[in-house]
Amino acid sequence: MEKANKLGGKVRSVREIKNFGIDDLAEESGISADLIAGIEAGDLVPSLTPLIKLARALGVRLGTFLDDQEITGPVITRKGGSARVMRVAGGKAQEKTELDFFSLARDKSGRHMEPFMIEIDPSSAEHARPSSHEGEEFIHVLDGQVEIQYGKSAYQLGAGDSIYYDSIVSHHVHSADGKPARILAVVYAPF
Repeated sequence: MEKANKLGGKVRSVREIKNFGIDDLAEESGISADLIAGIEAGDLVPSLTPLIKLARALGVRLGTFLDDQEITGPVITRKGGSARVMRVAGGKAQEKTELDFFSLARDKSGRHMEPFMIEIDPSSAEHARPSSHEGEEFIHVLDGQVEIQYGKSAYQLGAGDSIYYDSIVSHHVHSADGKPARILAVVYAPF
């Protein structure tokens, strides 16, 4: 099963366990019922913002949608050992993928941070749609050139540079030079 479909199935499963109808979840999360249905069906590639809003409305961690099992001890991810857990669109759900997320703490129970290795598509700047959500983010550029739109400012980062910011401020991460980039990102989203 494609990871995007697996993610949608987990959203549906949690919603059903919590006895939410799609319309109930739409009202509670502020996300349209059509968007929720599209995510659950695996037809849409969601951005991180709706996933965080869905997790918050359902009273679960973002990681609940990503995990296959719960591990209470340390989680070690060896070089080349992280599998893509989701494809994320830039700002709104769409079919075009701009970011591929590889979880570095998949299945760690009770975690409050979500560490990801993210591959940024070169065309990501073309589709830049800033988003915002509660929490904080830390980004460290591993390869390539990245631009972070943060509020009304833009920050250029190259390999070895990092940024830490409040996610509630409108932001977007994309390639700065039309070439692929790779970042380490740690997202904290309280629920």
